[in-house]
Amino acid sequence: MLDRLTLIKDVGGAILKNKLKTVFIILLLLLGLALVFNQQIKDAIVNFNTNRKLAQVDQDKIKQAKHIKASYDFNAVSDVDVKQVAAAATDNQQGYLGKIAIPAVHIKLPIVKGVSKVALATGAGTMKPDEKMGQGNYALAGHNMLNPNILFSAVAETKIGQKIYITDLKKVYVYQINHREVITPTTVTIIDDIPGKKMITLITCAESGTKRWAVQGDLLKVEKATKHNLTIF
Repeated sequence: MLDRLTLIKDVGGAILKNKLKTVFIILLLLLGLALVFNQQIKDAIVNFNTNRKLAQVDQDKIKQAKHIKASYDFNAVSDVDVKQVAAAATDNQQGYLGKIAIPAVHIKLPIVKGVSKVALATGAGTMKPDEKMGQGNYALAGHNMLNPNILFSAVAETKIGQKIYITDLKKVYVYQINHREVITPTTVTIIDDIPGKKMITLITCAESGTKRWAVQGDLLKVEKATKHNLTIF
C-alpha cells in the first residue's frame, strides 16, 4: 500500500513538474513574441510620427522655434523606448528648424531644436544652441535604430561623395560628404566650428552604442528654395 502511494506521489509530482515546465516555455514564447511585436510597433509609430511631423514643417513652425527652449544635455539622451515614442507622437512643443535629406540612403527627417528625448525620437536634433545653416559646423544628432529605415540609422551607410541637403524652406544648403569615422562618445570637439570652414557633421550611435559614427561634409552650394528643389525633402 505504501509503495502504491509513493508511486502515485512520484507520478503526480512528475506530471506537475512537466506542466510547470510547459507553462514556463509558453510564457517564454509569449514574452519573446511580445518583445518582437513591441519593436515592430515602436518602429511603425516612430516612422509614422516622423513622416507626419516632416509634412507639418512650414515657415510658421520655423519662426515659432525661435521662442521655444531646447535641451542640449547629451547625458540625458537614452535609447528610444515606448514612452519616448508616445511622448513624441503627442508633443506639440518642439521647435522645428527645417528638414534634412540624404537621398542616397533614403533619409528624410525634420530638423528639431536640441537633443531632448522627444526631439531625437522625432528627427535630427541640433547639437549646439546657436547653429545656423550654411555657417560654421552645423552639427546634427540622431538615433541609430535596429530598423535601417528609421531616424538616423542609415547615416552609418553613407559614403564619401554623397550629398546631404538641409533647408529652412527659404534656402537649400547642399553639402558633400568627405569624411567618415567611428569615434568615442567623448570626442566632442568634432562638432566645434573650424575657422573659415562651412561644413556639416552628423552623429549617430555605432557598435551597439559604445561608440559614435561621425559623418562630415563641406558646403558645396546654397540655392533659393523652390517648389522644385524642395521635393527632395
